[in-house]
Amino acid sequence: METIQHLLQYILHIDDYLLSFVSAYGIWAYAVLFAIIFCETGLVIFPFLPGDSLLFAAGSLAANATQSLNIQILFVLLLTASILGNKVNYLIGRSIGPKIFQKEGNSGHIGQLGRLLNQEHLQKAHEFYEKHGGKTIIFARFIPFFRTFVPFVAGISYMSMQRFTFYNIVSALLWIGSLLSAGYFFGNLPIIKENFSIAVYTVIAISLLPPIIAFCYRRLGSANP
Repeated sequence: METIQHLLQYILHIDDYLLSFVSAYGIWAYAVLFAIIFCETGLVIFPFLPGDSLLFAAGSLAANATQSLNIQILFVLLLTASILGNKVNYLIGRSIGPKIFQKEGNSGHIGQLGRLLNQEHLQKAHEFYEKHGGKTIIFARFIPFFRTFVPFVAGISYMSMQRFTFYNIVSALLWIGSLLSAGYFFGNLPIIKENFSIAVYTVIAISLLPPIIAFCYRRLGSANP
């Protein structure tokens, strides 16, 4: 519980922490931002790292002429980090998929998991990602935790690498571009700076809108054939 409280405290005041770090370390802030975005999107053990709030805060700092962050450099670096992170996550899932989805006769923890996640489940997951994987990857980019796990599951389910790569790039452009731009153009408005915690909550809430709208649309569609 204490760890969660510290994490929330960090996320809600990320502008202060990031400002202090940039002031102290200057250009090294780029490397840290790259590492955070890469790890949050590329390693399933780091879904708790800040993503949306970090991008918004970085964009707002880049708009401040007194800071050393450049919005063009940020965009290129963080776009690269998010694309590479998702690709690594996908490749990890793809490489361990055969070990998880295996036939009867294996023993140990992997074998026990394999009896639950069998070849039939793998085929169903593959069919789902081949049909809905594109929009799933795009929606997941804007949802904390989901964006860390979706590319991993896409790899396990053997989603076509060509399709994954296309939607990986598209989703990264939308995610990085929209949140950096939002921070750059709106993050330094007095009302936003004075209520940054509310702004962070708003960013997260807006990030949840696409899947909620899609879910409501499907429910309305099924209710009115």
